[in-house]
Amino acid sequence: MKNQLRSMAIVAVVASTFSTGIFSIGGEKRAAKALSDSSQTSQTERLSQSKAETLLARMRGQASWYGYRFHGRRTASGEPFDATEYTAAHRSLPLGTKVRVTNLRNGRSVVVRINDRGPYVGGRIIDLSKAAARAIGMLGSGTAPVRMEIVGR
Repeated sequence: MKNQLRSMAIVAVVASTFSTGIFSIGGEKRAAKALSDSSQTSQTERLSQSKAETLLARMRGQASWYGYRFHGRRTASGEPFDATEYTAAHRSLPLGTKVRVTNLRNGRSVVVRINDRGPYVGGRIIDLSKAAARAIGMLGSGTAPVRMEIVGR
């Protein structure tokens, strides 16, 4: 019974999160928390989590980038920020998660590793390193509409 309730909660969170077509920050955090709260899982629950993770794996929104002004500063992961590496900041994805970010204006993609927290500007879903922003052609504009897909951990 407890497993069924947990599975239903996961599905409800994911469904409510997708009702707007894109993730809201609060919905994404609730879904990520629901997925991470399970310590013992049945096969059925693992299947439900797998489906929820697949749904969570695709997000759309605005990306921005940060560069040399932060170069060398400690990130949330404890490592120094390196503007020349393909890394990014995200508010709630687990540190170390690998994400494919696609610029919806030009179709260019880059795979980044989440090593920091942010962005701290409303309406943005990911902050890319300068190298990653250059790779998808958004240096000049500063921001771009993107699609994010989780590709690994």
